[in-house]
Amino acid sequence: MSLVTLADLPGPFVTIIAVALGLVFGSFLNVVIYRLPRAQSLSHPGSRCPGCGEPIRVYDNIPVLGWLVLRGRARCCGIKIPLRYPLVEALGGLLAWAIVRAIIFELPEETSWWRVVLLFALYLALALGLLAASFIDLDHMYLPDPITVGGTALGFASVLLRDLTLREAAVGAAIGFLVVWLPFDFLYRRLRGQSGMGLGDAKLVMLAGAWFGWRGALFALLGGAVQASLTAVVVYLTRGRLDEPAAVIRERQELRELLESSEGEARAELEREIALDPLASEPEPGLGKARLAFGPFLALATIEYMLFGDVILQAVFP
Repeated sequence: MSLVTLADLPGPFVTIIAVALGLVFGSFLNVVIYRLPRAQSLSHPGSRCPGCGEPIRVYDNIPVLGWLVLRGRARCCGIKIPLRYPLVEALGGLLAWAIVRAIIFELPEETSWWRVVLLFALYLALALGLLAASFIDLDHMYLPDPITVGGTALGFASVLLRDLTLREAAVGAAIGFLVVWLPFDFLYRRLRGQSGMGLGDAKLVMLAGAWFGWRGALFALLGGAVQASLTAVVVYLTRGRLDEPAAVIRERQELRELLESSEGEARAELEREIALDPLASEPEPGLGKARLAFGPFLALATIEYMLFGDVILQAVFP
C-alpha cells in the first residue's frame, strides 16, 4: 500500500480546510486576546457577551459571518461588537491561506501527508500566536511569556521537521534576544535608569531566531524597525500625535491610586517598581518621545520572513 503524499491531496480541498481552520482558531484568538492579559482562564467559562455576560450561542459565534448577520451588535443586549473581532477571525483565515500557498504547496510532491499536516499546524500555530501577541501589545503594550517563550520552545521542538539544526535555532534565539536586550535594556537602563524597550520585544525576536535562525532574527528586528518608523511618522503627520492605548492609561491611573493608598515598606517597594517601569510615567511630547507598541511590527516582519524568507535571502544575499 503506497503512502499518501502531497501530490495525492487535492489543492482546492486542502485550501478550503486550511482556511476554515484558520477562521475557527482566529475566533478563539479573540478569547486569548481578551483573557490572557487579565489572567483569566482560556477554557472556562465559554464565550460570553462582554456587555451582559450572557453565553453566546453557537450559531452567533460563526467566524465573520456571525458578526455580519448580527450587524455588529450582540443579540442578547444589543451592545456594539468591536470590528476587531471579525478582523482577527478574517486574518486567521488569511494567514492559513498564505501558509498553504507559500509554504505547503512549495514542498516536494513526494512529501508524506502527515508531514504536510504537521508543518501546516506548526506554521499556523506560529502565525496565530504572533497575531494574538500583536493585538495584546496594541492594547496593553506588553507581550505575554506564554506566547513569546512558548513560541520559542515550539521552535526548538520542531527543528527537525523544518530542516533546521538545533544549533542554528539556538544561535538564532541567542542573537535575537541579545541584540535587543543588550543595547535597549541592559545599557539603556544603566544610562537612563529605566528600560528603553521591554523584555517582551527581546523575547519576540528570540522566537524569530528559534524558528528561522540568526538571519530571521535580524530581519524581524530590522524589518520591524523600518515598518514601525514609517507607521509612526505617517500617524504623527496625519494626527499630530501618537496616543497610548486606553488600557495603559487606565492601568497607570490604577497604579497611582494604589501608590497613594500604600504606606511604609509596601509603598517604598511600589515606588522602586514604578521607577523601573517605562510605562509608569506619561510620555513626553514630541515624536521622538512618543510610545509605540513595537511587538506588532516585529510579528509582522517575522510572518513576512516565514512566508517569503527565500525571496528575502535571495535579495539580501544574492
